[in-house]
Amino acid sequence: MEYAPFSPLDLENCARACELHGMGSIAKVDFQNRGYVAQKALASGIQGILFTDCLNAAEVEECIYLTMPGTPSDGGRFGYPYSRWIGCYPDIPQLDHASRVRDAVRLFMIEKKSAYDEIETICKLPGVDMIQFGPSDFSLSMGLNTSDNKIVWEAQDRCIRIAMENGVRPRVEIYSPEEARRFLDMGVKDFCIGDQVDGLINYWQGLGDGLASLMKE
Repeated sequence: MEYAPFSPLDLENCARACELHGMGSIAKVDFQNRGYVAQKALASGIQGILFTDCLNAAEVEECIYLTMPGTPSDGGRFGYPYSRWIGCYPDIPQLDHASRVRDAVRLFMIEKKSAYDEIETICKLPGVDMIQFGPSDFSLSMGLNTSDNKIVWEAQDRCIRIAMENGVRPRVEIYSPEEARRFLDMGVKDFCIGDQVDGLINYWQGLGDGLASLMKE
């Protein structure tokens, strides 16, 4: 939901496709409209929300508040929307809906220097289920290119260590199975592997270069 055009109907179709194939579903949302999109995603049946660009623990806490059910015990801001998961299914009791929303996975990108500085506080917040270090935005917030300084990768390792110390699952982005080995040795169990745009570019370039070489023969 962060990288491409979409409509609320796309959220429902993504949820349906995942349900039909027994897959879990996560929506990555922009920061500015995160409350609206996250609530629409959860109401459509998406099972997890990956929040981006939080500057500090207070903004992480607000994301949790916006997506927790509005019950006396939860104290959240998410009500009982008559959307796909309620209106298009047989009506589910309000507290069943609250349980489903409560159980959604809440993931947070740690990709700003200011959020990184508060990583211990963030990982202690109730409702933070998982974190993922974002080297590109972290580098930008430091005035660096990702390739410029080993500080970026040392920061990722520190985020992983602190998350695991606090019972929060770290998720790591990799581009090949071989990259996973080091993180598996650290105890990481969750990975985002590859990027669809990079995959398409590599595929097209490989085909194009191969065809160009053939035509030069």
